[in-house]
Amino acid sequence: MNKRHFLTTATVAATTGLMTLRPAMAANHGTQRPALLTVTGAVRQGNREAFDPVRDQMMGKHGVKFDKAFAFDTASLHRLPAHTIKPTLEYDNKAHTLSGPLLTAVLEAAGADMGPGVQLALRAVDGYNVSLSLAEVSASRMLVATHLDGRPMALGGLGPQWAVWDGDRLPQFKDKPVSERFAQCPWGLYLIEVNKA
Repeated sequence: MNKRHFLTTATVAATTGLMTLRPAMAANHGTQRPALLTVTGAVRQGNREAFDPVRDQMMGKHGVKFDKAFAFDTASLHRLPAHTIKPTLEYDNKAHTLSGPLLTAVLEAAGADMGPGVQLALRAVDGYNVSLSLAEVSASRMLVATHLDGRPMALGGLGPQWAVWDGDRLPQFKDKPVSERFAQCPWGLYLIEVNKA
């Protein structure tokens, strides 16, 4: 057997073996792509391992620990039905198109408790943390926006996710200055903690 044929055969065998192992690995450890959003707390069944002080450095620095959680990668977030809002943003006082799944749809997909009295802690990569009730999130139709003006939002900007509502149209915000409409809308969202009352 010549060297090229041997290498080709070995590569095909290795690739086939990896393709066979990947679904089993995914079943045991959740997504094999980088997780962009993690839902912890009152979730029925997690798809990732418990908090790991080595792998979950930022969570540890933010004081977050959990036994089970549900992690979303880009593809799993994009599989959820997308909605669109067009609020005026404080950064340039212009209307922008934001799209992504409803935050309630993300919670449902994660198997989160959706009962009365549920409280949510929304945490951003810079440590910014807001608390909202599930009722507030539902009534405001808060999005987990993944796209701004048709383009994916990047880490280092407003993304990769932004928990945001349409401040122009919500009665409690529409008459306030634009700079006061989004204090409870953390950009750089990476974690949602679900807490039963």
